[in-house]
Amino acid sequence: MDIFNIIFTMVWLMLPAYLSNPAASIAVFATGQGIPIDLGKTVKNSRILGDGKTYKGLFAGIIFGVIVAFVQNIINIKFLNASMPYFTFISAITLPAGAMLGDLTASFFKRRLGMQRGQSFPLLDQLDFVLGAWFFTAIFSKSWFLDNFTLPVIVAALVLTPFLHLLVNVIGYKIGVSKEPW
Repeated sequence: MDIFNIIFTMVWLMLPAYLSNPAASIAVFATGQGIPIDLGKTVKNSRILGDGKTYKGLFAGIIFGVIVAFVQNIINIKFLNASMPYFTFISAITLPAGAMLGDLTASFFKRRLGMQRGQSFPLLDQLDFVLGAWFFTAIFSKSWFLDNFTLPVIVAALVLTPFLHLLVNVIGYKIGVSKEPW
């Protein structure tokens, strides 16, 4: 497999996870904050997750990621002659759900470290959702995960995702959806 095919396959596989977080931000931006997942609760005088992690964002991100995977399946069949990996029902759910849970987990640990909402934590901020998506998918759809996430695809994701994440966040910041450009 050449480098172009590796990168295209990686982006194809990661798109439901990649788009779940921006979808959550856009949903909250467009309709208002919503109920925080931690319900305002604290641990040792620090919010468990913070106001930026809401049920509205969580569900919007997961639902949008699932829709993306199903649209990709249609595109794959109608226009790509089924040349790309097909998302199973489970993988279509676990990739965006895992991405959202990875982001929540990173937020939890950032709060434990005394970091404020929006404060940058290089690499964790860029890879938390990737690792969450992989972990969740590997647990609930192990054979699909192992068949599709080959070592070259995993390496491509680990190398390219921080750059793609930064690019998307800068765009989100410029259009007013994100409060920080990272």
